[in-house]
Order: sequence, then C-alpha cells, then structure tokens
Amino acid sequence: MIWTTLGILAGLTGLWLWVTTRYIVRATQGTPIPPRPGTALLLIETQDAFWTDRHYDTPTRTRVEAAISREVELARHRDQPVIALRQEWRGIAPRLIARFTRPGAPFRHGRNVALAPPFQGMADHVVVKRVEDGFETGELDTLLEVLRVGRLRIAGRDGTEAVARTAQAALNRGYEVELIRDAIAASDEQAFRAVQEALSGQGARII
Repeated sequence: MIWTTLGILAGLTGLWLWVTTRYIVRATQGTPIPPRPGTALLLIETQDAFWTDRHYDTPTRTRVEAAISREVELARHRDQPVIALRQEWRGIAPRLIARFTRPGAPFRHGRNVALAPPFQGMADHVVVKRVEDGFETGELDTLLEVLRVGRLRIAGRDGTEAVARTAQAALNRGYEVELIRDAIAASDEQAFRAVQEALSGQGARII
C-alpha cells in the first residue's frame, strides 16, 4: 500500500514539474492589438545574474554592451521608451526547475536580480517577468498599451530562450518585431540562427 501511495505521489510530482516546465518555455497568445504608432526598445534579462564569464565570454559581452548602448542612445534621440524586462524566478516548482537547469538563476528578492552595471540607468521602465515570455504576467501588455507602442525593437539575452519566447509572444499579439542581432547574446549560436529563421518566417525583421 505504501509503495502504491509513494508511486502515485511520485507520478503526480513528475506531472506537476512537467506542466510547470511547459508553462515556463511557452509563448503566450494574448489579445491582438490595434494599430499603434509608437516604438519601444526592449532589453531582456540584462541582469547581474547573467552577465558573467559563466554565461558569455568577454567578446560577446563587449559586443552586446556596445550595441545596446548605441540602441539606447538612438531610442532617446527618437524619444522612444526603453523597457527592461527583469527575470525573477518565484514559486516552488519554477524555482526548483531554474535551480537545476539555469545556473545562477535570479530568484525573487535575490542579490543578483538587478540590472548589470553596463545597463544600469538605461531603462525608462522596468517590468518583472516570471518565465521566459515577458508578456506572461500582463504587465508588459498594459505598459505598451499606455505608451501606444506597436513596434518592438528587441535586445538582451538569451536568443534561444527569453528573447525567442518574448518575440514570439509579441508576434502572436500583432506587434511589429525587430531583433537587433548585434545586441543579442545567445548561448547556442546555431540554435539562435534557427530561431531567427522561424521568427523571420512569421514577419519579424532581423537587423
């Protein structure tokens, strides 16, 4: 009897973790947006937790820092808002999954959730996200509606995870999407090329 009970509990735990994992990596559909005139620069996961030798080599970080700095200056010149999406893992299952699959993952109230020094002071708005898709909480939807933004220029990390899911969610809602290649860090360049091809096929521009 006890082994049967333990087996059921193990099965339910496995199912719970599987469902949570699927939720973490999916892109939300959202509601289609009406035409909007504005453009915003979106900086994804430019945080202390990820901006280390453990995640990206020095040439990659230098390239992305320079490109993002250039894009921020361009956005300010054009009077376009800069929005930083900051990851904070929360909840038992997401934190457990992140701890074992994402080295150095930033947890809610952790010391490494802040924007990395090269990117501090760049954002006009900071939105906290809980999964790879920055639209999941609805906060980004609301902010972009208030700002009347219909086009997103995307930079940050990681090209195969948070950048990919957020870009997909934006396309699902009808945003114009531009991926700024030099301003995106990817842990797997080959996989990122496949992501670019897939998103480009749905209308995203790779610039």
